Amino acid sequence: MIATYQARCQQRVDRALEPLFVAPRPELERLYDAMRYSVFNGGKRIRPLLAYAACEALGGTAQQADGAACAVELIHAYSLVHDDLPAMDDDDLRRGQPTTHRAFDEASAILAGDGLQSLAFAVLADDRHNPHAADIRLAMLSTLASAAGPAGMVGGQAIDLGSIGHALQQPALETMHRHKTGALIEASVRLGALASGQAGEDTLTALSRYARAIGLAFQVQDDILDVESDTATLGKTQGKDQANDKPTYPALLGLDAAKAYAGELRDQALQALSTFDGAAEPLRDLARYIVDRRN
Repeated sequence: MIATYQARCQQRVDRALEPLFVAPRPELERLYDAMRYSVFNGGKRIRPLLAYAACEALGGTAQQADGAACAVELIHAYSLVHDDLPAMDDDDLRRGQPTTHRAFDEASAILAGDGLQSLAFAVLADDRHNPHAADIRLAMLSTLASAAGPAGMVGGQAIDLGSIGHALQQPALETMHRHKTGALIEASVRLGALASGQAGEDTLTALSRYARAIGLAFQVQDDILDVESDTATLGKTQGKDQANDKPTYPALLGLDAAKAYAGELRDQALQALSTFDGAAEPLRDLARYIVDRRN
């Protein structure tokens, strides 16, 4: 079951992440406290789960994917810290807790995000955390840099901020979300596959189709939950997208059609894995979970 797999992977990645937040000097303790707070304030660890599941689907072990799992969670945490800042989404709650700039201060939050971003690349580059051949580590670094930067997640956030108050058609909305949300989800799957040491081109192509589908499904479901759920369940302010006049799938398609579209994307992801054996079952379970989740 996905709950058992999720708990096992969460425990594993948290153990791997914990040693990264020991301040090397006393005067850096506040910075490291803010970084640690931003990573260990809850969260489903979906991206590490995808890295572990992709690695194991190709015959690798969870240990081989520890570096990838840490790196994608660090990038994800940094992105949330910066997204929550007053200059961006201006949120007070994240995962049911005060956002980093509320728990510390705005300057500390900016620096914590910067620190988490650079730490992600340090983890992938260091063979103590990511013990793979140099060519694999280089491919992993390139994958993460592309997904996290202006051609990926950062670019998606820029499009998102520029779209407030504007009516977007579905292709433009999907372009934004394939960058903002989907790029890091795709990278999580690809990094896990690369970590296995057994990722051929055909396999990577199939996994890319899977990841593109669930990356978009994740955002569609997020938009649905922003309408249907509540602040306590979500752990963040419910209805914020509508209040900020942001383009969403329910607003564009209608709520029922958005739910149907999320289901179509889940089915596309499952079809992409049709040639994979039982070792890919966690990836299949994650595709279902992403659409069925309530927060």
